[in-house]
Amino acid sequence: MSFWNIVYVVVAVIVLFGAAVFVHEYGHFWMARRRGLKVEGFSIGFGPRLIGWTRDGVEYAWRLIPAGGYVKLPQMTTATLIEGQSPDGQPLPPASPGSKILVAAAGPLMNILFAFGIATLIWAVGLPEPVNPPIVGYVEPGSEEERLGIQPGDRVLQVDGQRIRSWQDINLATALARTNVVEVVTERNGQYFTNHLRTAVNEAFGLKLLRLEPRDHPEVVQVHERSAAAEAGLQVGDRILAFAGVPIVNREQLIDLIRQRPDQPSEIRIERNGQKLALTIRPRLDPVSGQGRIGVALASSSTQMYVVQRPGPPPWTQVADVVDKTFKTLMALVYSKQTGVGAKDLSGPVGILAMLAAWVNTDYRLALSFLVLLNVNLAILNLLPVPVLDGGHILMALFEKVRGRPLSVQVVEYTTTAFAVLLLSFMLYVTFFDLRRLPLFSAWFKARHQIEQAAPEPTASDRPRSGQTEQR
Repeated sequence: MSFWNIVYVVVAVIVLFGAAVFVHEYGHFWMARRRGLKVEGFSIGFGPRLIGWTRDGVEYAWRLIPAGGYVKLPQMTTATLIEGQSPDGQPLPPASPGSKILVAAAGPLMNILFAFGIATLIWAVGLPEPVNPPIVGYVEPGSEEERLGIQPGDRVLQVDGQRIRSWQDINLATALARTNVVEVVTERNGQYFTNHLRTAVNEAFGLKLLRLEPRDHPEVVQVHERSAAAEAGLQVGDRILAFAGVPIVNREQLIDLIRQRPDQPSEIRIERNGQKLALTIRPRLDPVSGQGRIGVALASSSTQMYVVQRPGPPPWTQVADVVDKTFKTLMALVYSKQTGVGAKDLSGPVGILAMLAAWVNTDYRLALSFLVLLNVNLAILNLLPVPVLDGGHILMALFEKVRGRPLSVQVVEYTTTAFAVLLLSFMLYVTFFDLRRLPLFSAWFKARHQIEQAAPEPTASDRPRSGQTEQR
């Protein structure tokens, strides 16, 4: 990757992520000014200040930790652990419950409006849709799936009652299902089959997935010195098409075939720089396992195809889809014992920035689509009734209005500080798992993608008239 491409990705990620945080905090800022509240600070990020200035008594700052931001409002509940101590000054009249509610709600509302604005832009410029048909490429011999009659070439139509359009849909529906056995509907030659398939937890992702694989050709990412692969002439970047006369559709299938042929010369067909080659390789016997090994590291090599649909999905459809997925994820967390989805599977700032970088590096429209998701998620999560979040401010303001007097200052400060500690601890927790997933993010970032324009719909003049036939 070139130096300028790295600069482009870094700058784009900072601008896009910063924009999501900015519009949220600006909503609070704007509403606070409209309601006549005192504003002491407007910050993007937390921690030490990188750049900043003071104007009209407000400290504006961009801080080191890009995990959010805040507007410092001394007349509302504040989190001194995050925002710091307020300077001593004249006592200020407390904000009314109505003002607190409006100021707290303005941030999430701005994120929703911003999401609709981005979604409208996507609707105009088009959106690349993944072309990853949910067709089974490999069924392990002797497996339960094979005994149930599932075959390579079957198309998956539904998983756990969810309509399926791609392998991404299969993985999402399986991961969020509340049971380890999911109903799967497949189609073969016009016939429909319904099976209940057991899932397995994927070690790399930590989520349960079906034990089915899409069609794929594994790629060599490392060749060990003095190995069978090195002697045969395999090189990094080679795509494995066939082994011992068997077409290869995924990494696991290839490994199984290699293990079964120790010390047996075998033809391995590869694709290298667009050319197809045939090499002879003799897997070596592993004295511990008694199985064959060739001494390579393999990775998925499928080039992800995207077709640009223009116009893109309507704005309300994009936002509604994100809302639906967000609530399904929250419910999966609520039913964690049934789904296996836990806090460790969520992404914090590191994961969000890494995913945003991957989409920026792929196509700007996909990055904008991720920004729609990010803004809607920020709005929904901030409205949760948790002290230190906007929903917590709204809940306490409603309680104050019903009660007729504000809550004790000590109770509010202790509660807010306690939840601020929990929030920071939670962010550190998910960041730990984000760091463990960095190799996956890196592989995703480096993956090959191909963006194509959708074929235009034929016009009336292009269609055959009566008495004419189309030549194919």
